[in-house]
Amino acid sequence: MKISDILKKEHVIKELNSCDKKNVLDELSSFLEDEGEITSKQNLLAALIGREKLGSTGIGENVAIPHAKISEIDKIITVFGRSKNGVEFESLDQKPVNFIFLVIAPENSTSQHLKALARISRLFKNPSLRESVLRTNEADQIYSILVDEDSKFI
Repeated sequence: MKISDILKKEHVIKELNSCDKKNVLDELSSFLEDEGEITSKQNLLAALIGREKLGSTGIGENVAIPHAKISEIDKIITVFGRSKNGVEFESLDQKPVNFIFLVIAPENSTSQHLKALARISRLFKNPSLRESVLRTNEADQIYSILVDEDSKFI
């Protein structure tokens, strides 16, 4: 699975408006509803908040990968949002989050969902990728950076 298989160029938000976890999750859920990817922002938001109660998806190094499974979709859907100022996300390392990669999967998904989370986590371990994404000013450029870096993995 490649990032380009699960992330559309149109699903890159170059600057999030929200500055805390709940509002970021709400903003990303609204984005997916507005794009017609989901029908109920509230159902997705409830699933994401439920997942966060189990433990923060802020994995450290300024990265969060909020994720949930919902019944209304039949394929993995993602959206990437960046916050130059950072968002308080209760991350494992207590650092603010600049990179939020939301992943939603069908309710019955198992391996594809886990593969997507692993791929994203691996991608964002690279400090030069994080720096490049933070410096870039256009969503298209962010998408290109992500896809180009991902193509280096087999």
